[in-house]
Amino acid sequence: MKILTALFTASIIAMTASIAHARDLGPDEALRLRDAGTIVSFEKLNATALAKHPGATISETELKEEYGKYTYQVELRDPQSLEWDLELDAVSGQVLKDHQDT
Repeated sequence: MKILTALFTASIIAMTASIAHARDLGPDEALRLRDAGTIVSFEKLNATALAKHPGATISETELKEEYGKYTYQVELRDPQSLEWDLELDAVSGQVLKDHQDT
């Protein structure tokens, strides 16, 4: 019984730790990071995303911090009404993921 209790406790701690490492950043913190030069401007990040899908429009954006790294997530809709999810490194502006939303 002690082993089961220990395993259960360890799994709860692991789940809590992984949740604590990912968080959405609010507008005030996002602007502070941009103004400090920590992350690329939102205009440049949006332009990078739109360059991957010419003619698309941005439907949603989100800045996240996960394990000490900042990522910028963009949802796009292209002229054919296909939806795309992109993830960019908010510090370098590099596209990390680009896939069609299904």
